[in-house]
Amino acid sequence: MEIGRLGVFPFEKGIYIYVGSVKRNINARINRHKKVEKPLKWHFDYLRAYGNIIKIITYENSIGECQLAEKLRKKEGGIYPIPRFGSSDCRCTSPLIYAGE
Repeated sequence: MEIGRLGVFPFEKGIYIYVGSVKRNINARINRHKKVEKPLKWHFDYLRAYGNIIKIITYENSIGECQLAEKLRKKEGGIYPIPRFGSSDCRCTSPLIYAGE
């Protein structure tokens, strides 16, 4: 699957967890991410067309996006399938986690 300028990557069938953050208007961001057909702006937009969203969980005043992604990766025994996916504005490995089937 092509992920914008990031490149082309294989995706295994299974559960993916994506951790995102937003400074304001969280409902608009969530509603945009839920849409399948839309202009491709963020890395998540490229992935969205190939899967179903099972659950959305929001946290207020949580730990940072990178720290939360790492905490979830460890908890789920997951891996970061694509380094830099969704992390163009930070230095963490990725906010996308593959948690297996």
